[in-house]
Amino acid sequence: MTLKEIAQEVGVSISTVSRVINQKGTNAASKEVQDRIWQVVRATGYVPNAAAQSLKRSDQPVQQEATPHVIACLFARSPAAINDPFFTQLARSVEEAAYQKNYVVKFLFTALDMDHPGTMQIIMDNHVEGIVVLGRCDKKLLMVLRRVLKNVVCISLNQMDDKLDQVICDATEIGRAAVEHLIALGHCNIGYLGETSNENRYVGYQNALQAHGIPLQANSVVDVLLSSEGGYRGAKQLLRQAPDLTAVFCANDATAVGAIRALQEEGIKIPGDISIISVDNIEMAQYVSPTLTTIHIPLDEMGHMAFCQLHDRITGGHQIPMRVSVPFSLVERESCAKPNRRKK
Repeated sequence: MTLKEIAQEVGVSISTVSRVINQKGTNAASKEVQDRIWQVVRATGYVPNAAAQSLKRSDQPVQQEATPHVIACLFARSPAAINDPFFTQLARSVEEAAYQKNYVVKFLFTALDMDHPGTMQIIMDNHVEGIVVLGRCDKKLLMVLRRVLKNVVCISLNQMDDKLDQVICDATEIGRAAVEHLIALGHCNIGYLGETSNENRYVGYQNALQAHGIPLQANSVVDVLLSSEGGYRGAKQLLRQAPDLTAVFCANDATAVGAIRALQEEGIKIPGDISIISVDNIEMAQYVSPTLTTIHIPLDEMGHMAFCQLHDRITGGHQIPMRVSVPFSLVERESCAKPNRRKK
């Protein structure tokens, strides 16, 4: 397989393929084109040859190195996570880092796939050397993966088993920072939309309220799946339960997008009547109206670090579990403002 053949398969130029797989700028192609390019790369096992990369004519046949190392990614939270922009960007960043080291992410498994008895056989038959787990994972499944693969790295906002390599962005501090921003603007009637069971973003929400002496009101919390549909339904419920809210913390951007639609349908102005803040900073956050104030999670860096951990473990670089903690940052946009004091 050559760059030219990949370009023909996808229907783009050779230079576009080269820019995408060599990470030459974030605007090398649309997300849809990038997805198709990486799908072909994954299916064919294409990896660069170091000597071939120096060739000026990218349409010349590339002599591949020895068979690339095979790894996998697991979308651990749910089967739907494979279509979640947060997790797909994480998987992409793992693929990009792997590609540069003669590795290919040949399999993208979902939580549902792992329930199938044939999945582990597929892993063993294809000599998968390691797996990157995206999101919080069931402890029993992690034990199975460690027994079958040994080389396992987890990327999550929630800390997991201390015996595993992990790349973490602290969800408790993320949730607290988001709510602290709302409180700093003057809000004290703050709702929560998102999962509550074993969810550190919810813990951060609680911690921020407690630190400022703001009572936690049960009717200000709605437990929903982290999705646009969950946010839409949850916002409608919040309006019925807690009509005096002036702000809502949504556990991720997809949930916030659904909540914004629901509130606008009810004639609620954002941020004039209710401010919205969320977590992730996916691409959609800057295009929704109003643009979304959110906590930026460094997904590209997390994916690259996770692959580096996996590569180091596969090659015998370390034996003890490693945990890397990455920082987050607040991105202020249009969806947050001081509370409207005339709101009853």
